[in-house]
Amino acid sequence: MVEHVPSTRARLIGDVEVFPLSLGGNVFGWGADQAQSFAILDAYAGAGGNFIDTADVYSAWVPGNSGGESEAIIGNWLAARGNRDRVVIATKVGGASGPDGTRRGLSAEVITADVEASLTRLRTDHIDLYYTHYDDESVPVEEFLGALDGLVRAGKVRQIAASNISPARLTAALDASEREGLARYVAVQPHYNLVSRDTYEGELAQVVADRGLVAVPYFALAAGFLTGKHRPGRPAADSVRGAAVEQYLTGERGPRVLAALDEVAAAHRVEVSTVALAWLAAQPTVVAPIASARTPEQLPPLLAVADLELTPAELAALDEASA
Repeated sequence: MVEHVPSTRARLIGDVEVFPLSLGGNVFGWGADQAQSFAILDAYAGAGGNFIDTADVYSAWVPGNSGGESEAIIGNWLAARGNRDRVVIATKVGGASGPDGTRRGLSAEVITADVEASLTRLRTDHIDLYYTHYDDESVPVEEFLGALDGLVRAGKVRQIAASNISPARLTAALDASEREGLARYVAVQPHYNLVSRDTYEGELAQVVADRGLVAVPYFALAAGFLTGKHRPGRPAADSVRGAAVEQYLTGERGPRVLAALDEVAAAHRVEVSTVALAWLAAQPTVVAPIASARTPEQLPPLLAVADLELTPAELAALDEASA
């Protein structure tokens, strides 16, 4: 059982209490080695954070890596610190299995085998939140839900969630869970931020709201663009994600969003990234944005989202800039 989060702004995912910022583990074993990752995890936990997001395939895209490096580092940290009961671990199944992008899929066989590998790497006997990483439309929802339900009943998984799923398939899965008495999704993990709103808003967000789920958005800072460090004419050359932000540096929308963020950040005397996360955290159904850091020094403006509440006028200004 995960211990109580000492924060007046703790949020709920199903029956699990989480810190309002989820620490992304996608950089562990890629942008941060084990020693750096331990320092980041220590700083996050030391500030009251308890919600860590990873996947069985992080970081399979790096030449020489096979996937699972992030889980292994987190597992080593949990073992070294002896703090498993104080941390909510979210991981995923069914993602790309290597640099070629081939996906494992969501057959019952894959799920039952891959959860054991994740548990071994994480050095734990249970996963708090287990996502289907990418939907696999070749598999009936009843099949993968049956496999996930078995894991919940066995105590290997506490709750289940979905990432990268269509509104139609999410609805079908929820209907099947209710009809068959199977474990039910409690959350979704969509691509969602100030410069990528249509990836969640609309039909998917409506299903989440109508069916009582919550959202834990990834790419919350648009690969670093919403930190404000990347500006037209001076992208950050040393960023491991520098190429990913180029798309936001052209046209009018990106600079317009940065200008609005600058104004709100100045009013609150906080970093641009804190405001971007606070806007996201204030959106309907969102329980905790995911953001990652490659050094402990990058954490404070991310953690500050727990204490920043934007005014209705500020939220409206950011809505207009990002429309």
